[in-house]
Amino acid sequence: MSKTIALLITLDTKDQEAGFLKAQIESKGHKALLMDIGVIGEPGIGATISRDAVISAGGGLLSELLKNPTREKSNPFVVKGCIDILQKSILADEVHAVIGLGGTQGTSTCCEVMGALPYGFPKIMVSTVASGDTSGFVGIKDITMMFSVSDILRLNPFTRKILTNAAAAACGMAEDETKFVMEKGEKPLIGMSNLGVLTQGTIEAVKYFESKGYEVIVFHAVGSGGRAMEQMMKEGIIGAVFDYAMGEIADDVWSVLRAGGPERLTVAGKLGLPQVLCPGGAEHLGILVPPNEVPAAYKNHKYVFHSPVVFVPRLNVKEIQKVADDICQRLQHTKSKAYFMIPKGGIGRYSKIGGVLEDHESDTAFFDRLKANMPSNIEVIERELYVEDPAFVREAADLLIALIES
Repeated sequence: MSKTIALLITLDTKDQEAGFLKAQIESKGHKALLMDIGVIGEPGIGATISRDAVISAGGGLLSELLKNPTREKSNPFVVKGCIDILQKSILADEVHAVIGLGGTQGTSTCCEVMGALPYGFPKIMVSTVASGDTSGFVGIKDITMMFSVSDILRLNPFTRKILTNAAAAACGMAEDETKFVMEKGEKPLIGMSNLGVLTQGTIEAVKYFESKGYEVIVFHAVGSGGRAMEQMMKEGIIGAVFDYAMGEIADDVWSVLRAGGPERLTVAGKLGLPQVLCPGGAEHLGILVPPNEVPAAYKNHKYVFHSPVVFVPRLNVKEIQKVADDICQRLQHTKSKAYFMIPKGGIGRYSKIGGVLEDHESDTAFFDRLKANMPSNIEVIERELYVEDPAFVREAADLLIALIES
């Protein structure tokens, strides 16, 4: 069956590329929906959806924007219009994938649009800036970034091949009939956070949940993972939470690598979702450094290198108390009953008994501060177990199942 691929392109500067992509898509038996995201220059190729229509859908008037045109003024209307058109088209099963082309400005615009589209919907961004840190563009959505290598400025033998690859990828994704649709059933999808120092415990939890008839989606809690998990809560995809890893909170307090942002650890509580919590990995930080270089501020800390460029210092008593205070403050948003599990045998592989970051004094200060400031509706349960111990993990899983089924 023929599919439709939407193309987000400025048709004044990238008309050749747009025409070539359109031809490639049509050669594979599919349709191209050309959406002009330009504002000023004359389009060099006809659009399926004109810039006038895009801006109008975004609540603006092209004629007004052209009186004193600036990117800052026009871009919100372009983004909003594209989102409105695409969301309606996707809902009506009229568009099945999207490709964007651009440099810094075009990538920002297209990725902002793609970020508003559903998880699982094919999104490809052909970009001149896709070889560096793309986190600012991708955010927490499943956008496929394709590095254009050369500038996207008129066709040549190399750009034809890159655009051919992009068209083939989008068509292949669109042709696939697999749908990411969460059917509302008796058992909600469980979201679970994880870090490398907790992986064996996470595997144990997933197996145990599955044995009880539940499916689990695991998120790597390195900032983007936790935010994506909470976005899926907002979208109704995730209906219960085992928040096993809290390194994102520690790193947010100290503004380093895995920072989860100010909303992290608040969403499940606001939504009233069943949740069980554990401060896995919150006793240390993750800091990007030159290979094997110890930052001066942490030379007196216990530390280990997670990789040559990821430095992991153990938090001392005063530092970890700040993390405990921040966790408790975020959990003030939790209005329903929840459980907070404390594994006194260690909250991560580095800090367990005998581990390179073991620190009983810091652990005790952390746990005492958590217990002193935890909201009254969150029951704190302490166990003389290590965080990855199967008995600890299964008890936490059983508590979450009990909340779900109560």
